[in-house]
Amino acid sequence: MATTKLTLTVSQETIVRAKEYAQQQGRSLSDLIENYLKLLTSDKTNIKTNLTPLTKSLKGSFSVPNDFDYKKELSDELTKKYS
Repeated sequence: MATTKLTLTVSQETIVRAKEYAQQQGRSLSDLIENYLKLLTSDKTNIKTNLTPLTKSLKGSFSVPNDFDYKKELSDELTKKYS
């Protein structure tokens, strides 16, 4: 497969951290970025968009407060149920 050069604009700090991460993983930064882009554009990532019409109709119809603690609410309800 032929490769093509790609120029990106990224903050210096991010580049330094990304290079360190790539080195720790024993991979090149180019390899990490290429594989990430493959993941983003693969058919598997589109599975989540294949929602049923009913699910699509419900999407966005419910919102919770910013301070909602799902784990606490679940714990409280399970405590009530099994007490």
